[in-house]
Amino acid sequence: MNKVNILRCENNPLIVPDMVKPSCEDFVVKGVFNCGVTKYKGEYILLCRVAEAVKTDSEDVVKFPIVVEKEGKNCFQTVTLVKSEHPDLCFDDSRTVTRGAGDDKNVVYLTTLSHLRIARSTDGIHFTVDDNPTIMPNAGNEYWGMEDPRITLIEDTYYINYTAVSPNGAETDLITTKDFENYTRHGCIFLPENKDVAIFPEKINGKYYAFNRPVPKAFGTPDIWLSESEDLLHWGKHKHFYGVADTKWENGRIGGGAPPVRTDKGWVKIYHAADKDNRYCLGAFLLDLEHPDKILAKSEQPLLEPETDYERNGFFGEVVFTCGCIYENQNLIIYYGASDDTICCAEITQEDLYRHLGI
Repeated sequence: MNKVNILRCENNPLIVPDMVKPSCEDFVVKGVFNCGVTKYKGEYILLCRVAEAVKTDSEDVVKFPIVVEKEGKNCFQTVTLVKSEHPDLCFDDSRTVTRGAGDDKNVVYLTTLSHLRIARSTDGIHFTVDDNPTIMPNAGNEYWGMEDPRITLIEDTYYINYTAVSPNGAETDLITTKDFENYTRHGCIFLPENKDVAIFPEKINGKYYAFNRPVPKAFGTPDIWLSESEDLLHWGKHKHFYGVADTKWENGRIGGGAPPVRTDKGWVKIYHAADKDNRYCLGAFLLDLEHPDKILAKSEQPLLEPETDYERNGFFGEVVFTCGCIYENQNLIIYYGASDDTICCAEITQEDLYRHLGI
């Protein structure tokens, strides 16, 4: 396996929380990360996950919004927790409030509420973030927010799948648009607990395909599965694709990463893997163009791993995580979230990617 010749953008991080206007006056943006990626009318479009909390002046107080329905409308409601008054709760993870331990550990709340917001660029490096949210979560199955969008262009329609989060679990929902102005919600396409869905950009042998990551509870590990569909709404013929490995960097969980891109030698699939210490890295598969379940080559070592300060330290450190990439001029540009609070990019040539994969 050859040394990875992947280049981080010298402008990293490209988007940071201070560049994002809060959606409410008393909100504070904790992170902007894990973006869906595409191009539209000559612009690079990042559909970003924006995570917000409610301002507080005390380290003993946690405040965060949830979405509830009042008189037929979606409204924010603030939850306030005084840590010292809740010895039964655990606040050690910056992302969650939990109760219990081990197999009995349950998430009681998320510490932020996420919505989706567009950032635009003409060069793929210098981005302007819209002042207002693009898509806000609804009450019910988006009670805790919308996370980690992926964008797949199929013909003239952009398919946006994302994780809808609530006490009911993490499910995958679908939205479509043709112009990034008007959006149609299609609801749940993968039941809880299933996330990290990445849809192929074209039919293969008459079927749509998507990677997904169910999370078993009784036994098994969080692995990547491959599913088929006739209409992008109803999915079946689910097949286990690739599981947690013994190698240290992918021995905890793995997930779908970015939607696949077509190259001359096969589908390139960038995925994420975490070890048992929750250190997240990126890897790559090369898949047969006609048989997407057939792995031609894969990363034996990480393609990208947390090394810089902005990847190792932040809201939740030791994380590089992608939801989208762009393949142009035989280069793969990977946009990724770093430390769950900023957006960065790295680029690798097709030749160097193949060399990394050993082909």
